[in-house]
Formats: sequence, C-alpha cells, structure tokens
Amino acid sequence: MEIEKLIEKITEEIYRKIKDEMGDSACSLTSSCGDNCTCDVHNAQDLASLIDHTLLKQDATEDQIRKVCQEAREYKFASVCVNPSYVPLVAELLRGSGVKVCCVIGFPLGATTTKTKVFETKEVIENGAQEIDMVINVGAIKSGNWDFVRNDIESVVIAAGGKALVKVIFETCLLNDEEKVRACTISKQAGADFVKTSTGFSTGGATVEDIKLMRRTVGPNMGVKASGGVKDYDTAMAMVKAGATRLGTSSGVAIAKKEKESAVPNIKKSLY
Repeated sequence: MEIEKLIEKITEEIYRKIKDEMGDSACSLTSSCGDNCTCDVHNAQDLASLIDHTLLKQDATEDQIRKVCQEAREYKFASVCVNPSYVPLVAELLRGSGVKVCCVIGFPLGATTTKTKVFETKEVIENGAQEIDMVINVGAIKSGNWDFVRNDIESVVIAAGGKALVKVIFETCLLNDEEKVRACTISKQAGADFVKTSTGFSTGGATVEDIKLMRRTVGPNMGVKASGGVKDYDTAMAMVKAGATRLGTSSGVAIAKKEKESAVPNIKKSLY
C-alpha cells in the first residue's frame, strides 16, 4: 500500500474509533499546536534556534552540565535537554536566558509504568522543566496495544497541564511504517506538541525518510523533532528540509559554528 493511502487509512480508522468512544469530546484530543501556535520553534530565525542541546549520558557530570548550559546561552539554542536529576541545576543556570529547560521522561526504554511517567512529569515541571520528551512504550506498540499507548501519552500530556510542551519519542528504528503512522496520529490526538524520532540509545537514529513520513502524517502545524545521529551541519539541514522543526543533538556547537561559517559568503555578497 502506498504511503499516502496508508496514512489516510490509519488516520481515519483511529479518529473514527476515538469518536465512537468519546463522542463530541474527541475533538479535544487534537493537538493544540495549530495555525495560531506561539511555540518558539515556529518563529525560529536560524538553525541554532532549533537545537535542543543534549547531554543524557549516564556519567554526565555537573561540570559538563554547566558547560552545555553556557553553550546554550551563547548560541541561543532552543533548549538544554537533560535527565530529571539535573533539572533544578539547569533551571538555575538558564534563568533569564530564553533557553528552555527540557527533560526526558521514561528514558531511554519507555517501559516504566504510566503512573511513573506521570509522577516524573509533575516533579520535573515543579523543578523547572518547560519541555518534556517522553519515551513511548515500544513494547505496547509492537503488541498492538494502541489503547495503552494513547493513554500513556495522554496521561503525560494531562500531567504537563499546559505548563510544558510534550514531545513523544518513538524509537523509529524499531518500528515499521504503519506503526510510525499510527504512533504519529495517536500522539497528535492525545494532545502532544511534537513527535520525535529517537532516544539515541537504540540501534539507529533519525533518518530523512522518517522525518518526511512523520511530517506528512501529523500535518504542517505539529512539531517534528529529529534526534539520534544529527552530528553535523549537513545532516541537520537535511532534517530541517525534510520537515523537522526541532533537532536533538549533543553536537549543537559544531552545527552552530558551521552555520555561521556558511552565512558569511551570503553576507559578503549582500554588501555589493
């Protein structure tokens, strides 16, 4: 089945199912990130402002966290993305900078219980997190338990309570195209603000093909984040051209420096 028909078929099927279950209230499950969205990502001026500067290694030290926060302030990245225990420190270091505090939830496997994800979400928001990157339950997807998947995402969205953006991490390297389309559609209906490719901790990362598929599925107004393997300027640009509106990477400085270098010839040309 060609991909456009697959997207249409799955989307219609899921919307019909939810409408039957919830009646008129089903419309409330659609993403609030629409035509009038004020998310920073939609107003981005350059590549640096799309970057979630990321440090998620289990041996990350406080000094390293301080360094990425300083870099994020200098290059005006979208956010700094860390594990929950570092959120209070990052919130303190980024205060007044305009750089958001991003935190992963259920990371990296997504296999914690929904209640655990909800608790994590509430706690990190209390500690200063402004963006939540939750890992979807991949095992539930592979088992075809889509009601569980929807409830898992929706519960985190409700826990965030509009105080933080919610991005849903898929681990696309473990999913087939139909599962990716279903995951995108359900994430949108559950009220998430972004869909995201990968944790960077599995067997593969973001691909241009997956970004294109995710963008085509969620439409023009929902966020799409490319993460995992985005290590250089050319790859970052390819992801953006494919439809990514946010980039998760630990190579943000190298990408931003390359962007500045690439802009120089254009500036010189404009002077003559």
